[in-house]
Amino acid sequence: MEPATVLSISVATVLIGITGFSVYTAFGPPSVELDDPFEDHED
Repeated sequence: MEPATVLSISVATVLIGITGFSVYTAFGPPSVELDDPFEDHED
């Protein structure tokens, strides 16, 4: 394989991994620990 292809696949894999981890953190079980700052400061 050419180095450019390997680099492209590596970058795409890292981006997909970061996106998956972010979605898991936002909507999965760890989301229970997240805090909504707008709910804390209602008038």
